[in-house]
Amino acid sequence: MGLKTSALFNNKAKELVRGRKDWKKTLSSFDFKHDSWIWVHCASLGEFEQGRPLIEEIKKSHPEYKILITFFSPSGYRIRSKYEYADAIMYMPSDTKANAVFFVKQVNPVLAIFVKYEFWYHHLHQLHERNIKCILISATFREKQIFFKWYGGMFRKLLQGFDAIFLQDRNSVSLLQKIGITGNVFIAGDTRYDRVASIAANVKKNETVEKFAAGYKIFIAGSSWEVDEKILIECLSVLPKNWKMIIAPHEIHQAHLEFIKNLFGEEMIFYSQVESESNLVSKKILVIDNIGMLSDLYSYGNIAFVGGGFQKSGIHNILEPAIFGLPVIFGPFYQKFVEAGELKEAGFAFPIHNAGECKQILKKLISYENDSQKLRRPLLQFMSSKTGATSTILKHIEQKGWV
Repeated sequence: MGLKTSALFNNKAKELVRGRKDWKKTLSSFDFKHDSWIWVHCASLGEFEQGRPLIEEIKKSHPEYKILITFFSPSGYRIRSKYEYADAIMYMPSDTKANAVFFVKQVNPVLAIFVKYEFWYHHLHQLHERNIKCILISATFREKQIFFKWYGGMFRKLLQGFDAIFLQDRNSVSLLQKIGITGNVFIAGDTRYDRVASIAANVKKNETVEKFAAGYKIFIAGSSWEVDEKILIECLSVLPKNWKMIIAPHEIHQAHLEFIKNLFGEEMIFYSQVESESNLVSKKILVIDNIGMLSDLYSYGNIAFVGGGFQKSGIHNILEPAIFGLPVIFGPFYQKFVEAGELKEAGFAFPIHNAGECKQILKKLISYENDSQKLRRPLLQFMSSKTGATSTILKHIEQKGWV
């Protein structure tokens, strides 16, 4: 009822209500009776990117299985509804007992994979009732979560229901040990390192961006919000003449693009409005007004700013620029992200609170740019050392005979 009420006021909620409306009909359109299926659930696009390396490795190593992917988020579903490695994609039905009974019985997967944060009580209970193996991957835990409160008993039972929990860090292991979750817990790392390594190995060139960047060093801002862009315009004053800026905003609706245009004025050009090389190379700032290019564009960068860190939901993907050896600047809300803490501790990531701090950090990083030994090379080595989570998880589930 709450979701339907909020749909009156929220476009994303409205889209989710529409997407779930005929979920039983959608589910029944797939052939679950004559094939063996693996079910992967991702809350949104970020969790999908964490699950993606494992999905693709399973498909390559075990093509006999079909893959069902469910999303909670409309944005995740909308952007990845045509994903080539999935045999079926749909919205996750709401977590009621009746829905869970119908869903799990219909799909009857050989294995269920939940990514990072997803805990659906009734669906997990039904998997357990039917003796279907269920794992949680790329998970992290924090002391403030409900699992570790005196009243979190029901949620602790959910964790005990997983046949394996693959964690990103040792702190999460320690937290789970304190509440008696030990036998099904393994450190594997974060599968996103494998994902961004794959992106870097298969980067797509962009002729327009190459012309814009030719002969210049690039300060690239990815997934920026308005508050980030207000900081970025302040940073223009510390960029040397041989530096340019690329901005790929988080949202590209008309109002946000108008805000960016008014903020940066004549120094910027939208990617979609590039008509000739001359009107491109004369500009200081290139604004990417489409979706799907950012992860490849980081390959043209020298220093990155990743947005979201001034939103309470937290920073966007900082591993995408880091895999290309770019030090990363972001806002103060990063504590929920293990990779941000690790990169900060290693000296490759720099949280800031305001434009003044950003300018100071940017000046320091610009001064490092002539010495690749200073940051870029050790950062690339750090990123390489973090890969391998996907193979660790796949090896475990193969040894257990779950696939």
